[in-house]
Amino acid sequence: MPIVNYPFISHVQGGITRPMLPIRITNPATGQSLRVWGLIDTGADECAIPAAYANQLGHNLTAGPAKHIGTGNGMTIAYSHLTRIEIFGNNSNSVIVHTINDTPIDFMPNLEVILLGVRNFMSQFRLIVDYPNHRFSLKNP
Repeated sequence: MPIVNYPFISHVQGGITRPMLPIRITNPATGQSLRVWGLIDTGADECAIPAAYANQLGHNLTAGPAKHIGTGNGMTIAYSHLTRIEIFGNNSNSVIVHTINDTPIDFMPNLEVILLGVRNFMSQFRLIVDYPNHRFSLKNP
């Protein structure tokens, strides 16, 4: 699954570029899915999805198990829902190079970007970040 020298992405004109990957998030119960970007976040313990996506995927946000989570902005509540996350490879919008199979993922209010966190994503790879050249690589250990 190597992703090599993938360019940092900015979704705002003139904004800061960040290590982001094209992904698809899917509710395995309904099959509803969205193509979005996920931020590689070594500071996030687990993957997390903005609560705004729950309804679009067919999840009833508050029906999922709730838990309190500490974030950089303080404490918040998160609701867990079974979700599949598929990662697309370099220069491809169709080739899936890694899948996080149907696992509980936290949906969080006040979150604006999908976070690809340590436990259920980053722990499976070696991450090489080249900040001066605004690119990154993910490789199998």
